[in-house]
Amino acid sequence: MTADSLIKDLKKRQFHPVYLLHGPEPYYIDQITDYFEDHVLDESERSFNLTILYGKETEFKTVVDNARRFPMMSEYQLVILKEAQSMKELAELETYVKNPSPSTILVICYKHGNIDGRTSFAKLLKTQAIVFESKKVYDNQMPAWITSHLESKGFQIGPAEAALISDYLGAELSKVANEIEKLALNLPQGHKVNKDDIEKYIGISKDFNVFELQDALASRNKEKAYRIIQYFMSNPKNNPLIVVVATLFSYFSKIYLMQFLRNSPDREVQKSLGLSNTFFVKNYRAAAQAFSKSQTEKIIHLLRIYDLKSKGVGRDSFTEQAMMQELIYKILSA
Repeated sequence: MTADSLIKDLKKRQFHPVYLLHGPEPYYIDQITDYFEDHVLDESERSFNLTILYGKETEFKTVVDNARRFPMMSEYQLVILKEAQSMKELAELETYVKNPSPSTILVICYKHGNIDGRTSFAKLLKTQAIVFESKKVYDNQMPAWITSHLESKGFQIGPAEAALISDYLGAELSKVANEIEKLALNLPQGHKVNKDDIEKYIGISKDFNVFELQDALASRNKEKAYRIIQYFMSNPKNNPLIVVVATLFSYFSKIYLMQFLRNSPDREVQKSLGLSNTFFVKNYRAAAQAFSKSQTEKIIHLLRIYDLKSKGVGRDSFTEQAMMQELIYKILSA
């Protein structure tokens, strides 16, 4: 079950007495919970029939007592248990779940992880409740998620632009969704998002970002690489050394793997490198030709050293900016 399909059922007013929303990704749990809170009851019904409880400060008896009440001037009452992962007596709700009130909708929100599927309570929920698992979206899946999310709002975006947003914002879905909302509010329906839009509304420089740095290193364009590094050094909060090193380590690790996949088809390369789109395969093929295996090995070893330095190990007295500049010089000189 996806978040969209669950919300689609709720829009049809196909309700179930008990719902469990759990998993490591809070974005979808919040999205579904907000829909329950804002749309299941109308404004006049919410005053008497909406109860929100928090696991850390709630006993199971309080949940049961509220769930057993009858709705007032409404077909349903809604009880939402937020932060259920913090409720010590959560499993005590087993008795209620076995025989829930048909006029109550109980929503259990279990964030930042999965409920233990080995327990009798979890097994009961799987048979007696609607269970939604909010799975983590990994870094290499983010460009596709961004593309899909924009398409659902009536916009288009190319793979390079989606990857740029993904690399800059990371895999925190709520953060990415908020930035996409800025695009949606300022651009006409059907518009194809470009790098100018991203720079204007999200604040990601189209010329000075880690993708442009990677291209500059792969083409041995020293002038461009140092220009980007100067920009990074002038904006240290947005471009910390530890993030730049981690991104370059991932990039050169893929280049090294690409050197063993030169004759493989694009689809196989995409899968092996964990790329979001075959669009990027040609870039890695070109980069694998620009560096020999031994050069790539030296650069990866160098990045390991600077990763430790960025974390304070063997850092000496150099500033992050000085270390970043030194790192790029050594990569270009490898």
